[in-house]
Amino acid sequence: MAMSETAKTGSLQIYLRLLGYVKPYSGAFALSLLGYVFFALSQPAFARLLEYFVEALEGSFITINRDIGWLLPPSVTTAAILIPMVMMFIAIFRGIGSFLGNYFLAKVSLNVVHDLRCLMFNQLTKLPNAYYDNNNSGHLIARITYNVGMVTTAATDAIKVVVREGLTVIFLFAYLILTNWQLTMVFVAVAPLIALVVSTASKRFRKLSSKIQNSMGDLTHVSSETINGYRVVRGFGGEEYENKRFFDSSATNTRQGLKMVKASAVHTPTLQFLVNLALAVLFFLVLWLKGDATTASLVSFVTAAALLPKPIRQLSEVNANIQKGIAAAESIFDMADEKPELDEGSLKKDKVEGKLEFKDLTFTYLNADKPALNNINFTVQPGETIALVGRSGSGKTTLANLVPRFYNHEEGQILLDGTPIKDYTLKNLRSHIALVDQSVSLFNDTVARNIAYGDLRDVAKEDIHLAAEAAHATEFIKNMSQGMDTLVGEDGVLLSGGQRQRLAIARAILKDAPILILDEATSALDTESERHIQSALDEVMKGRTTLVIAHRLSTIENADRIIVMDSGKIAESGTHAELLAKGGHYAKLHQMQFLDAHNEAVDVQPLN
Repeated sequence: MAMSETAKTGSLQIYLRLLGYVKPYSGAFALSLLGYVFFALSQPAFARLLEYFVEALEGSFITINRDIGWLLPPSVTTAAILIPMVMMFIAIFRGIGSFLGNYFLAKVSLNVVHDLRCLMFNQLTKLPNAYYDNNNSGHLIARITYNVGMVTTAATDAIKVVVREGLTVIFLFAYLILTNWQLTMVFVAVAPLIALVVSTASKRFRKLSSKIQNSMGDLTHVSSETINGYRVVRGFGGEEYENKRFFDSSATNTRQGLKMVKASAVHTPTLQFLVNLALAVLFFLVLWLKGDATTASLVSFVTAAALLPKPIRQLSEVNANIQKGIAAAESIFDMADEKPELDEGSLKKDKVEGKLEFKDLTFTYLNADKPALNNINFTVQPGETIALVGRSGSGKTTLANLVPRFYNHEEGQILLDGTPIKDYTLKNLRSHIALVDQSVSLFNDTVARNIAYGDLRDVAKEDIHLAAEAAHATEFIKNMSQGMDTLVGEDGVLLSGGQRQRLAIARAILKDAPILILDEATSALDTESERHIQSALDEVMKGRTTLVIAHRLSTIENADRIIVMDSGKIAESGTHAELLAKGGHYAKLHQMQFLDAHNEAVDVQPLN
């Protein structure tokens, strides 16, 4: 019982929260309610019209004279044309009400859905990295597309039926009570049974809706992974495996959908049976206990009663859509309530020198067994180039990600120009940092807009060309069909790995930030391209504080200092020559790479 009450409270809270998004459109919502009041009033008006008609057939005009005799003279109330005219008036009245209700409610609902969709997307741009680490993209996309669609159904079709048919039931029921309250009590006797059926079905619909939404997230996830990784799928013969994964996800979604249809298919006829049972008893009582009632009044009463099953049936059918909407809204609000990136800093600087200090820095990923970084201490002077090297998993990229606060450290400090980076606003801190990642992200836009992205979108075209030239990107851009205005495809699919990398470097050059972070910036380049890019990067790094994460040690020999990391700790540091002389970690890594490079060179020698 307690769980049931909790579920009801939760549903009510979600609905009340949804109504909060209706508030900006309260004027349109009021017009839609007025329209549905008109529409609902037309139903008992039609039942009353039948009473006028039956009385007119019997030559009596008692009811019509009592209702509108004060407004029209007797010659008009007894005229044969009056009842058809009233019928046309009711039809026009109903049509106006239907238009006002449908149009303005749709306007409100679609605007609410638009607001929710934008709320979710805006939230996506604010959520911390850890949220993306723990949630797959398929489920996130499904929330914006499929789940918002469910809210649309609840907010348009469902609410329309609830308001329109609900008011119709209320007005018809009020008319029945005013006409003959004793007979109306028959319907009241069935009400508890109807409430029980609706309550039981609601819980079932809500549970199934959540399962359907989860299965849609799985479908989207499998589709997204297969589309993004289609080369791997085909290259490693994964077609059959991916087909089975999609088939299983789709089959689960189909099963849950059928369960929802089955529940609705049982629910609606049950309610119809209960309403028709009440109607059958009512007909029996009308025939058995006619009493002093006139034929006209009884025809009117029975007509009004006969009009009740349709709106009640529609109300019962819409319950499934409402529960879908509640479940969808719940998932939307869950994401909306996620805490955004921590941004408690207030400091903003137009320019920084670029001095970075790492003091007793320790960092552990969420749910990780051991720290990714442990007691890191070193200082980078303005304009100095520091190279971070080490085996995979040693903590190099984690350290680089902490500088722009993609993750927040709890132990130790990172200082920029002597001020903890947590004191800077996120936007201001990141404006001083240019990042070239090992996994380049490009957008389905032109070359120029990919270079001049975000805050750089308003820079002059000449500056974009200079940045592309400095990154040695003009070599391939000039051969493209539309030059700088050529579309690069989704995630730069129309470009080679090296070309994509050069656009990312051009983007960093254009930003002209005092701090530069290069995370395997030349990893996707061939030897010749790397030589060009390295010379460009050497020029770009002058006067900038630079953190270079490099796998190829040949690219960082000229760094001011090399820091060797191992298992999240600093193993050793010094210049290239100093570290080689020590004969430690760096010397071993250098020797291994030298032997690999030598063996590759021998392998490609021509045969004599």
